[in-house]
Amino acid sequence: MLNGKKIIVVLPAYNAEKTLECTVEELDRQVVDEILLVDDSSRDQTVSLAREIGIRSFVHNKNYGYGRNQKTCYSEALKSGADVIVMLHPDYQYSPRLVPAMAAMIVSEEYDVVLGSRILGGKARKSGMPVYKYISNRILTLLENLLLGSKLSEFHTGYRAFSRKVLESLPMHHNSDDFLFDNQMLAQAIYFDFKVGEISCPTRYFEEASSINFRRSVVYGLGVLWTAVRFKLQKWGVSSFRIFEMSSPKPDVGYYSEVK
Repeated sequence: MLNGKKIIVVLPAYNAEKTLECTVEELDRQVVDEILLVDDSSRDQTVSLAREIGIRSFVHNKNYGYGRNQKTCYSEALKSGADVIVMLHPDYQYSPRLVPAMAAMIVSEEYDVVLGSRILGGKARKSGMPVYKYISNRILTLLENLLLGSKLSEFHTGYRAFSRKVLESLPMHHNSDDFLFDNQMLAQAIYFDFKVGEISCPTRYFEEASSINFRRSVVYGLGVLWTAVRFKLQKWGVSSFRIFEMSSPKPDVGYYSEVK
């Protein structure tokens, strides 16, 4: 706990058997009250290993995608009474040691959302980020800052912390079940005037670290631009889109179960 606030780390997992244990080992259990893992129907032994090392786990009845995985993560974290929820990939790409710092920024009430930025600090390329990913990250972030009226160093990090209020408020169940989910969540947070902060985060690029291929990156990039355009159109009152309407449908919980 931090200042009496319950901190839960959620791990959206898919074939994370090789990296799960080293990720969990670096979490500060004096700060982290609970770890929840959601497995998106992995082909390896991710769930068995998670249970073996004492992590409460949930499993999807089929592979739904990264976005749906996070929807399950956040729903279960809220049910478990989390005040601060930190989403960490179990592929060991992002440093688990930053969880206390990110959670503290939320607990301070100075921020509602905190991002672990790979760009702050200027070491993304030295850490192994592919050139095309770095360039596309910078271009998309520039365009999004212009359209959304923000000043973030990057929109595309997968390391994020949220206050309970944010996750209870945002209409995240209208968002994509795929990788675009992350970007839509951040656009929603900005649209509804939540305070977004950043912290510099070193990252690792290696064979076991999750990544999307070039084709899916292009699809993601187009989706990012369309999200930003919809944001602007709704701000102007030209059109209305449900991802920027505060009401959110009740999540479907029939597609996953807790592993006992």
